[in-house]
Parts: sequence; C-alpha cells; structure tokens
Amino acid sequence: SEVDRAAEAHVRAVLDDRRPGDSLLAEEGASRDGTTDVRWIVDPLDGTTNFLFGVPAWSVSIAAEWRGRLVVGVVIDPSRSEEWIAVRGRGATRNGEPCAAAAGRSELSTALVGTGFSYERRRRAWAGHVLARVIPEVRDIRRFGSAALDLCWVAGGRLDAYYEWGLGPWDLAAGQLMCEEAGAEVRVSPDGVVVAAGPDLHGPLHRLLERAGAFVPPD
Repeated sequence: SEVDRAAEAHVRAVLDDRRPGDSLLAEEGASRDGTTDVRWIVDPLDGTTNFLFGVPAWSVSIAAEWRGRLVVGVVIDPSRSEEWIAVRGRGATRNGEPCAAAAGRSELSTALVGTGFSYERRRRAWAGHVLARVIPEVRDIRRFGSAALDLCWVAGGRLDAYYEWGLGPWDLAAGQLMCEEAGAEVRVSPDGVVVAAGPDLHGPLHRLLERAGAFVPPD
C-alpha cells in the first residue's frame, strides 16, 4: 500500500541521515548496499491488510545485523502503545520491562499456538491441511496477521509458540531476536518454515509439524 511505501521512505530517510554507510534491506524495495559491517532489515508495516481494514494488529519491525549476525531488534505496536526491544546478550523488553517466553506451559495439549497463511491460493490450501492436523493436538490456534507481533508475543508469553511458512527476512529478523533474547528457541527449516517456542515445547511442536506435513510445502 501507499502507507507501506511512505513509512519505508521515512525510515530510509532517517538511516540516510544517521547511518549513511550502512546496508539496507527493506520489504518495499528501498534497499541499498553499504560500506560498513552493519545492515538494517526493515518491514515498514507488517500486517498491511489489518491496517487497511482497521484491525488493530499491525507493527513496524526494524532490525540491525553486524557482520551477518542479528544484534538489535525493535518492533513497534502503535495500536497498544507497545515497544518491543531486543539487544543481543542484553535480553528483551516490552516498554522497558524485561519479558520472557512462557514457562511451565510446555505441554502441546495446553499450548496456545500462533500461525499465519500465504496469500497464494495453493499454499493457503496446504497450510489449511497442516492446520487441520495440528489443531486437535494443541489448546487452540491464533492467526493475528503480523508475524513480527506473533514472535514478540511468544517472547512475552502471550503465545506459547508460533509457526509459519514463507516469511521474508524483514518479517522475521526483529521478532526472532526478541524470542531468542527472551529464552525461546527459533528454527528455520531448509524449506523456510519458522518454528518458535520455549525450549521445552519446541521439540514436541516440531515433531507434530513434521507429522502434519508442514515441512513439505508445495512448489
């Protein structure tokens, strides 16, 4: 949407002014090669459909890599006035308060799991098939429509786990660091399926997703 492009242009303008030598990877195309060891990964509006329909589940996601390693992640949730920040080795916070992935809710049968779906019809049908095999084994499924927020909510204990296929690096980067710094485990399969959960739940969920065919997406 035009809002995505306008937000991305604003972020790039700030980076051009303050970090002109850094690389930039942005969803809407405002990318550039740089001369430093730092690369910024930007999703200016994660959850565009929600934003356009007035659904309060969208965010701005910005992460920084240093020599290919995520070091800082920030996700802004304007609808809730929440700022999620993670710094490598320094933990994760929500509005300045430390946050941690849920503990003691490690059973699949009681896990609240987030997910998302592609906009491409065939892949949505495949995701529905996977979901039909997953949902009887967990407490329930939530689909909010912003991957960055889903990952932050795993980091903050609002969700026990999250999985989705086909995320772009701008969808994943900041939220992944949030999860890791909050004590959750994040893995990305060779086929691009992201699974995030606390360490006790990650293995059982991964095995359930294997049985459900989640790691064999359609071409």
